[in-house]
Amino acid sequence: MSTSSSSSFPRTIVSYTLSTSLFIVFFLCSVFLFTRRALEPSLTPYHADIPLPDPRPPIEPLPSKDLNGKPHDADADLTVDTNPKEEEADSRGDGDVAVNTKLKAVDDSRSVDLTEKTELEDEGGSRKEESVEDNNAESAEGKAVVEKLRGCDLYKGSWVKDADEYPLYQPGSCPYVDEAFDCQRNGRRDSDYLYWRWKPDGCDLPRFNATDFLEKLRGKSLMLVGDSMNRNQFESMLCVLREGLSDKSRMYEVHGHNITKGRGYFVFKFEDYNCTVEFVRSHFLVREGVRANAQGNTNPTLSIDRIDKSNARWKRANILVFNTGHWWVHGKTARGKNYYKEGDFIYPKFDATEAYRRALKTWAKWIDQNVNPKNQLVFYRGYSSAHFRGGEWDSGGSCNGEKEPVKKGSILDSYPLKMKIVEEAIKEMQVPVILLNVTKLTNFRKDGHPSIYGKINLDGKKVSSRKQDCSHWCLPGVPDVWNHLIYVSLLLQAHS
Repeated sequence: MSTSSSSSFPRTIVSYTLSTSLFIVFFLCSVFLFTRRALEPSLTPYHADIPLPDPRPPIEPLPSKDLNGKPHDADADLTVDTNPKEEEADSRGDGDVAVNTKLKAVDDSRSVDLTEKTELEDEGGSRKEESVEDNNAESAEGKAVVEKLRGCDLYKGSWVKDADEYPLYQPGSCPYVDEAFDCQRNGRRDSDYLYWRWKPDGCDLPRFNATDFLEKLRGKSLMLVGDSMNRNQFESMLCVLREGLSDKSRMYEVHGHNITKGRGYFVFKFEDYNCTVEFVRSHFLVREGVRANAQGNTNPTLSIDRIDKSNARWKRANILVFNTGHWWVHGKTARGKNYYKEGDFIYPKFDATEAYRRALKTWAKWIDQNVNPKNQLVFYRGYSSAHFRGGEWDSGGSCNGEKEPVKKGSILDSYPLKMKIVEEAIKEMQVPVILLNVTKLTNFRKDGHPSIYGKINLDGKKVSSRKQDCSHWCLPGVPDVWNHLIYVSLLLQAHS
């Protein structure tokens, strides 16, 4: 009995040891398999989120669309919406397939965005090319116009009727025309004088463009310096430029002054273009003064060797338009007795023409010494014709009833000696000066003066014809053409 028990004990131990070993092996295998299964799903998204280097250059983010054609953020090309089937594949352990699918989706998304961006760039490039082509076409057209103008004498031609382009502004529409030049408001009935356009022989002036003119003045100051003829042109300039403003309240006189004959200095600001148009009164461009005689009375003098005292204002302008002329042909100026002065000496008698020549030399010297042609442009507007019949401006001369330009006669070829003196002075100057030589073109326009319509007749009585203005010009009217010619000159300067 005891022997049998002894022999079975080792056998029991062996059986127990084998069972235990098998159990341990089975347990370790189970743990191994379970651990592998448990770890694989956690590795897949980790690998999928690893940023992969992109061999293509970085792309600036721009609005694009997702794969379904819906707009999404610029950064969305790096994110792909989760697909439930891909999640299921991940849970089954098919991580490599999921990663490849996601990467393919990201790549496809980038490809779509790149395609769209390329299309946008192509479209933008196309628009730029079209814009450049348009600008080039305009530039080519402008150059062609300018080339024709270069070979053309702008001041030799004739007046043609053109109701489409002229007047450049309607009568009564501009608040800056003072009473002396507002002929329609003052009762003038005929209106044909409004519709004449100046046409040079061999070319046409480019159509007046007020907005373009203002662009050329952007950030600059345009100053007209001279007598009441330049005030006539100054008022015209305000009116033609005003037509280029969409908001006309953005134009104003900086000191709040209304235009009157009595005031000799105005500054008009164009806010949207940061530019100014100014007028400085200077009848002779040289200095006016007075002298006291033995009886204590004072008489006017003109220092033909000294520049006008307003010259400090001239220095700051970018574009200057000078004139003088009409004050040299009447009164003490024409007689020249105890009037003209050089240094401290007053000539008992001096020729007005020679005085004019010396005054122009004084002005030319000042320009050469004070104007910088790199940032300043100088015009001199020539003498404009008067059309008195039967007497001069102060002795019963008349131009009433004139309704169309002169078509023939000696006046068309007349050219004042004063203009020859101007030309001589300009030729000797160092600073280039553009001569706005309007003399001959104004010879035609006997119909353009205020005549008896230089004042409002409020009492309803017949307008007096005893004293007529046959020197100045109605507005709208002839001075608008002078400003048209300044615009053309600026076009020529821009292409030079």
